[in-house]
Amino acid sequence: MSPAKLVSTTDQQRTSRKLITRRQSENRWLDYTAVGKRLGGTRFVAFKVPLKQSLNRRLAPAQAFGPWELLDAVRADRQQLGLVVDLTFTTRYYGPQDVPSSLRHVKIPTAGHVVPADDAILAFKRAVRRFLRDNRRNDKLIGVHCTHGLNRTGYLICRYLIDVDGMDPAEAIKLFNSCRGHDIERENYIHDLCNGHPRSNAGMDERPPAWVQGQAVRQMQAGGEGAARDGRWGGGGGGGGDACGFFTPAPAAKRRQAHVWPQHDVGPQFSPPAAKSREPPKRPQYEWPQHDGPQFFPPAAKSRGAPKRPQYEWSQNEGPQHYRPPPQSGHLPFPRARLPAANSSGRPRPRRAGTRGRGAPASRPARRWADQRRAAEDEGWR
Repeated sequence: MSPAKLVSTTDQQRTSRKLITRRQSENRWLDYTAVGKRLGGTRFVAFKVPLKQSLNRRLAPAQAFGPWELLDAVRADRQQLGLVVDLTFTTRYYGPQDVPSSLRHVKIPTAGHVVPADDAILAFKRAVRRFLRDNRRNDKLIGVHCTHGLNRTGYLICRYLIDVDGMDPAEAIKLFNSCRGHDIERENYIHDLCNGHPRSNAGMDERPPAWVQGQAVRQMQAGGEGAARDGRWGGGGGGGGDACGFFTPAPAAKRRQAHVWPQHDVGPQFSPPAAKSREPPKRPQYEWPQHDGPQFFPPAAKSRGAPKRPQYEWSQNEGPQHYRPPPQSGHLPFPRARLPAANSSGRPRPRRAGTRGRGAPASRPARRWADQRRAAEDEGWR
C-alpha cells in the first residue's frame, strides 16, 4: 500500500472515530437532566449544553432543550439567570445569536477528559468575580455548562469554591453532586480536587474575559401554553417547542427596517393614523393660460350703453361740400380768448397809446388761442 493511501486511510479512520465519539456523546446528552438546582449558598447553577433551533428540530418535542427552555426552567424555580459560561470546546451547539437578549454569554473553551489548564481556571474565576462585583445588589445566577453539564462544569465550580470561598473539597463535591442530580464521573477530576494543589488567585480581578450580550428575541406562537401562563416573561414555565420559539435577527446590513414589534410583544401601542379621504382637487381661484407670460387677468369690460350720436353727421343728400359747422357752444379744444379786464368802475380799461384802437395788447397765450380759434373757424368753412 502506498504512503498516500495509508495516510488517507488513517485520516478516514480518525474521522470515523470522531463521528462515533460525537454520536455517543449526543446519545449520552439525552440521559442527563437538563437543568440542576441552585447550589446552596452560592450563585451557581449547572445544566447541559442547550441546543440551537436547527438541532432541536431533530429531537422529539419532549427532548428539546434550547436557550429559551433553559430560561423557562430557571424561572420555574423562581430564580433569575444573568450569565451563561460556556465551557464546550466547539461552537456547533449554539452561538451568541441564539442566546436571549436578557443574558450575557462568556465563552471559555476547555478541552474535555483532561484536567482544565490553569489559564482556563483563572479565566473562569475572573468571569465569576466580575459578574458578582457588577451584580452585588441583585440575586442573579451564574449558569455553567459543558457538553453534559457534569465533569468540566463540576470541576470548575468546585475549584472556585475551594480556592476562593475556602470550602472543603469533599463538601464542595458533595454539594455539586446533590444539586446537579448526577455525580462527577471523571476520576482524574475528583483526584485533582481532593489531592491536587490549590490554584493561585493572583490576577483574579484583572482583565476579565469579554462577555457578549445575547441577541435572540422571543417570538410567541398563537395559542401557546406559555403565553397564557405568563405574559410578562413570554412563556413562564411553558417550556416545549410547541409553546414558543425564537428567531435569530439578521445582520444589520440585511435589515430592511429597524425593528418590528412581534404580535405578542409588549411594545409601544402605536397605530399609524388613518389615511385621509382624498377629495377631488379644488379648482384654483385663477386659471392661468397655458402659454407663458405674466399671470394676469384683465378686468371685465364695462357694459356699453347706447352709442353716442356723432358730433358731425352727414345727411342722406349731403356730402362734404355741405358740411355744417357745429354751433358756437364752447366745445372747442381750446379756451376762449380772454377779454381785457374791466376796472373797478366797470368800464373797460383805457386804451394805451400805440395800440391803434385795439385796446391793451393781449398776452402771448391769448394771441395764440385767438389765432387757433380763427384757424378753426376758417377750417370749418372750407
